[in-house]
Amino acid sequence: MHTRIVCIVGKKKSGKTTFLEALIPALEARGLSVGTVKHDAHSFEMDREGKDSWRHRQAGARSVVVSSPTQLALIKQVERERSLAEIAAEFMADRDVVLTEGYYRSAFPKVEVHRGAAHAAPLTRAENAGPRNVLALATDVPLELGVPCFGLDEAPAVARFLVQRLF
Repeated sequence: MHTRIVCIVGKKKSGKTTFLEALIPALEARGLSVGTVKHDAHSFEMDREGKDSWRHRQAGARSVVVSSPTQLALIKQVERERSLAEIAAEFMADRDVVLTEGYYRSAFPKVEVHRGAAHAAPLTRAENAGPRNVLALATDVPLELGVPCFGLDEAPAVARFLVQRLF
């Protein structure tokens, strides 16, 4: 079995992170090992000023690994943004499924999260759900996109759907 990638997408403040927090344990409960990738269109800082890893980077190290008996973190300067497939292959090959937050423009399967109070309409429309590879919608308002719709509180049902569809 190779690693499957599913993108959790939606507009800003739609509840993607909250939905992921429920979907991850629902997939783990089905026996799957889950990894996640958060897409950030901007630059970000992971280590804090004054920490040893920050000091190593300030001194010129292009890669810094922080290791403990239970965790490993890599901070690596890159010349270009890595594709989602490259990230999954290099860092998540030991996981059954990689869930992303973002990557709407990718070709990977997607579940869109939509909250009616945050936005009038989701990213996806009925005519582009298929071409965008949107498998399902998690929402709190009735919408018809031609894909299965789940409630925002139905992460276990979405997990079951994804397992049936992808495995």
